[in-house]
Amino acid sequence: MSHFSKIKTTLKDLTLLKKALTDLSITWDTEVKQIKGYKNQTSFANLVISQNNNYDIGFSWNGFEYQLVADLQFWQQPWSVELFLDKVTQRYAYHSIVSATTKQGFKTIEEVNLEDNSIHLTLQRWTD
Repeated sequence: MSHFSKIKTTLKDLTLLKKALTDLSITWDTEVKQIKGYKNQTSFANLVISQNNNYDIGFSWNGFEYQLVADLQFWQQPWSVELFLDKVTQRYAYHSIVSATTKQGFKTIEEVNLEDNSIHLTLQRWTD
């Protein structure tokens, strides 16, 4: 029986996911395709995050979105699973917004990180 948990997310773009993790100083690898768990069990992952305890976590594509895959009894991140996903999702959304608005001709004028950990972006686009 597998000890791996698969947690649904709304993350659909691997490039944005990589940027979000990098923003959070989380080292990731897309060359390794298996994560290790309890009793040397393995599970496929498109993106692997190694942990110091040698039990990896990762993200795998399920056909709709990237889901977090981990043996939760060996979770070793600086945040709880819920807070980890919140932080990754926030940075992912940030990069998604900046990418989409840049394609539409907007430029980021101001970025303010607020006390409640939200981000206030001011965008501008000049039209003729």
